[in-house]
Amino acid sequence: QVLLVESGGGLVQAGASLRLSCAASGGFFSLYGMGWFRQAPGKEREFVAAISWAAYTYYADSAKGRFTISRDNAENTVYLQMNSLKPEDTADYYCAGGSAIGDYKYAKDYTYWGQGTQVTVSS
Repeated sequence: QVLLVESGGGLVQAGASLRLSCAASGGFFSLYGMGWFRQAPGKEREFVAAISWAAYTYYADSAKGRFTISRDNAENTVYLQMNSLKPEDTADYYCAGGSAIGDYKYAKDYTYWGQGTQVTVSS
């Protein structure tokens, strides 16, 4: 059983930065594709960024140029560096992982999910 635990969320002003972390335990982290999704109140969960086991990265258009996903296989951790935050980035952010991900943008392709960390960006 793989356990994913997110941290790093909080309340910040527009223009600020946050770094989210997702620590994994169990399983074979280095072989997993990992992704970040977010869900704002009243909206569906949406893809933010992902990184393959080989460190290829994928981003939603809303994240390109502002967010950076990275992984540290020695620490079994994936990060999401978020810069130039906007009020519309306000959401619960979820870490996800899987070993057989067909399309990194699709939440259904991930097997493991964290409980989420809240990010609030004030204007």
